[in-house]
Amino acid sequence: MPLDPICKKIIPENSEYISDYGGKTYYFCSPECKQKFDVLEKSVIRLKRNLSEKEKISFGKLKKDIIKPGICTLCGACASSCEYITIENGAPKLVGPCKACGVCYYQCPRTITTEEGLIGSFRYAYAAKSAIPEMKGQDGGVVTSLLLYALDEGLIDCAVVTTRSKEEPWKPIPKVAKTREEILESGGSIYSHSMTLEALMSAIKQGMHSIAFVGTSCNIDAVTKMQKSSYGLLHLFMRAKILKLGLFCMDTFAYEGIKAVLESYGITLENVEAMKIRKGKFEITLKDGKEHILELSDFDEYRSSSCQFCTDLASENADISFGGVGSPKGWTTVLTRSAIGYEIFNEAVDNGYIEARHLTDEELEKVLNLAKMKKVQMYALHMRQKVGKKWDKSYFLR
Repeated sequence: MPLDPICKKIIPENSEYISDYGGKTYYFCSPECKQKFDVLEKSVIRLKRNLSEKEKISFGKLKKDIIKPGICTLCGACASSCEYITIENGAPKLVGPCKACGVCYYQCPRTITTEEGLIGSFRYAYAAKSAIPEMKGQDGGVVTSLLLYALDEGLIDCAVVTTRSKEEPWKPIPKVAKTREEILESGGSIYSHSMTLEALMSAIKQGMHSIAFVGTSCNIDAVTKMQKSSYGLLHLFMRAKILKLGLFCMDTFAYEGIKAVLESYGITLENVEAMKIRKGKFEITLKDGKEHILELSDFDEYRSSSCQFCTDLASENADISFGGVGSPKGWTTVLTRSAIGYEIFNEAVDNGYIEARHLTDEELEKVLNLAKMKKVQMYALHMRQKVGKKWDKSYFLR
């Protein structure tokens, strides 16, 4: 005897209330149950049609990202939205043909699929580059140009930036930059962690009232937390206005590790003009113009342990975020987030310091794809096992 899928009552097969859906016939005890089912069916069809115009996502992706790593909540959202998914032995299972409509993946509470969920809220996304002819910076040199504009206009007293050590080439040194020359020296990316919070506290103690702070997501988060819960820091943070300029960051590496890998290829840091991570490669440009492209996997053992737990590619708590992914070569992707971030960026554009245009949907999609990789990296089963082995069980008994 068939079961009414709405009220769960057993009903005879000769019921006059029936609906055909997905090649299967459903029976109902009343016109009310049939109507409820038909409305639900139309909603699911409309959702599938909408998702079909986007990325094709199959049940296999849900299995790989969510079910196999063991982070499925068993909420049943996937099974309730697809007639070919059921729950068996404590896990979702595909029992029919998958049309890669993406419904199961988009309904799962553990997947991250919205723009805001991946890169945080923002007002506008731009592709930008410096309009200052002599500017030499990473990608489009936009961060440096923005700092120069803010300093020239008297909008900031100083900028907390990272420069390279003169004694140990490419070793990051946090600095309180108060002049154009000091800001220009900070151009370019350094893929080792910089303790910029010390420099920020130094700037505040020196009486700087308006400070631009440049850092990766972890450093931006630290500043944000200090501002929101400034236990013992009231007299410092009430006196300073901080413009948070966040850098896109996928990984950082130990300085000694970068040095060791490069030396294994016969490259000394003294001869390196620029470094860049692009498309899974570590690109090195020497002072004589020669380029070396190394596998990023060469640096895996020197990857900062904290990066294994970070899920924020785009510095979501910044006033403005900057990165190389998405925009064409020689340009910077810019996400203006806060009102002051949007205002100061566009003023720099209007005053000729920066050239900018809106980011295209295709370019933004590249940012979202990389952000998704970072968001779900903690879900990887092999990563959880690897990290778990490093913990002494006695730690949890303390």
